[in-house]
Amino acid sequence: MQVASKVPSSVCSDPCPKGYRRAAIQGQKICCFDCLPCSEGEILNPNDDSECLKCPEDKWPDSRKEECLPKSIKFLSYEETLGSILACISVLFCLLTFSVFCLFIIKRKTPIVKANNRDLSYLLLISLMFGFMCSLAFIGRPNRIMCMIRQVMFAVIFSLCVSTILAKTITVVMIFSATNPDSKLKKLVGLRIPIYIVPVCTMVQIILCIVWLTTESPFVEFNMAAEIGIIVIECNEGSRVLFACVLGYMGLLASVSLFVAFLARKLPDTFNETKFITFSMLVFASVWVTFIPAYLSTKGKQTVAVEIFAILSSSAGCLFCIFSPKCYIILLHPEMNSKENITGRNTRNRGKRF
Repeated sequence: MQVASKVPSSVCSDPCPKGYRRAAIQGQKICCFDCLPCSEGEILNPNDDSECLKCPEDKWPDSRKEECLPKSIKFLSYEETLGSILACISVLFCLLTFSVFCLFIIKRKTPIVKANNRDLSYLLLISLMFGFMCSLAFIGRPNRIMCMIRQVMFAVIFSLCVSTILAKTITVVMIFSATNPDSKLKKLVGLRIPIYIVPVCTMVQIILCIVWLTTESPFVEFNMAAEIGIIVIECNEGSRVLFACVLGYMGLLASVSLFVAFLARKLPDTFNETKFITFSMLVFASVWVTFIPAYLSTKGKQTVAVEIFAILSSSAGCLFCIFSPKCYIILLHPEMNSKENITGRNTRNRGKRF
């Protein structure tokens, strides 16, 4: 008689599939067990199928939960659709702003370009160009240098932009005050206050940024918890308090500019650029008010995309609200681009003034 060479198999429980560990059933024989799946981020111990091993932070189990593989790395890149679309929009808006700047240079001697301080208009267009281009610094793999300069660059450029708008608004108010003999602001016209607003307001933001960089500057962070099985490379802002101060100061400048423009909105039509400035500051404020909850509620590369969208939309709002009426007159109604029309002496076109 032939002796059986096979090892008898358990008739109580079948072997566990891959990725499952054995769990003994209390009060039953050792051959009777339950099969429990390994938890997220764990693989089955190759030496003991009754326990699971946790993968290191930078690794994730394969589909069979047999070995730990390096996590995939994620960031907002130019190669993906979202990054390329945002980059293209940024470049297109920058080229559009540059076209407006060239148009204002060509028509620099016309009354509509001269109105309300031509030099401030040039400075605002240049700052808007840099504003659109600075969004490109948020796309691509973050590194230590880029993390340090991208938020600072954005803060300084936008403070320059908003302080220029504030200077333009105050210029309108002071020009109107000069024509009103009863105005108390008439004495301030000779002090050329708007010239000092831009450098002083921008310098305050620069000082805040220097304090931020020298104390707790932004740095590269490998976020393991933002998405399951993925390492998100992002910039940690360092000091949240100083980052909030930088954004808060920019919001303060925008609020002051909006307040002054709102008070001056009922000036005579000759100086009604304050209406467009009011609209632009309303767009600017609404974008950044909605940005804060969106920024705090998103994770990973979506956070960067939200900030880029806020930069592009607020810059575009300033560009279109302030400069599109003037471009409309320069390109489509050149007969309105006259000193008589700008000063309100042309009764025939009085209803069409910008």
